[in-house]
Amino acid sequence: MSLIPSSLDRTRPDRLAALRAELAQHRAERGPVLTFGVAPLDERLADQGLDGGGLHEIAAASESLSDDAAATLFAAGIAARFAAMPGSTVVWAVTRFDLYAPGLEQVGLGPGRIDYAQGRTDADVLAVAEDSLRGGALACVIAEVKAADQTATRRLQLAASDGQTPMLLYRRHRTRGRCPLDQPSAAMTRWRIGCVPSEPMPYPGVGRSRWSVALVRQRGGNPFSLELEACDDTGRLALSAAARDRAPAPARANSHAA
Repeated sequence: MSLIPSSLDRTRPDRLAALRAELAQHRAERGPVLTFGVAPLDERLADQGLDGGGLHEIAAASESLSDDAAATLFAAGIAARFAAMPGSTVVWAVTRFDLYAPGLEQVGLGPGRIDYAQGRTDADVLAVAEDSLRGGALACVIAEVKAADQTATRRLQLAASDGQTPMLLYRRHRTRGRCPLDQPSAAMTRWRIGCVPSEPMPYPGVGRSRWSVALVRQRGGNPFSLELEACDDTGRLALSAAARDRAPAPARANSHAA
């Protein structure tokens, strides 16, 4: 067997370097990435955060009002952080206006940052969202629908990429017992948000809300689930106190080396 490297072996490192450079350029062209600032979350995301020029879908874990509120505030917190710069505006499109403005303000999305749009049908809302994205002047676009087929999500993804504007599509529950994220989609990430019990407090009172944050699907990465403290007044999630204070588990010897 010859030990002289072939021309293919010699060019392989150059090809890998070229591919990595091309990937880095492509990511840079897609726009800014918004990190969550929570290491166990960001480290599991393929881009270490949310692509600022892509479509991201959100759904409540169940039809309950509490899970619906958690998913809504999760979206609002993300939008608030995309709109952190003075003068930034978010468009929120719905078919039925049932948003609670004080609740949105509590996660950092005050009334001065939102322009609301209302359509008669889901198709109207999706059209408003697509037009809003292509302008490229908004900090974020949110749309709430019960139905959006794969063609519609492809159009939103392309519009978000063209306008370098993040798109948050909140899929409302349409059929009892069926997750809205079961429908195919071109979204870059798909999130399922639900409520979990708050951490016990050493004194009477209500602690900070906690959510189950599940990434059902992401491009270039694996799904995962975490329990986190709900958004604060700047839209930021946090690890629970128990998770922050927990000592790392001792390393165990592995007798079956890989």
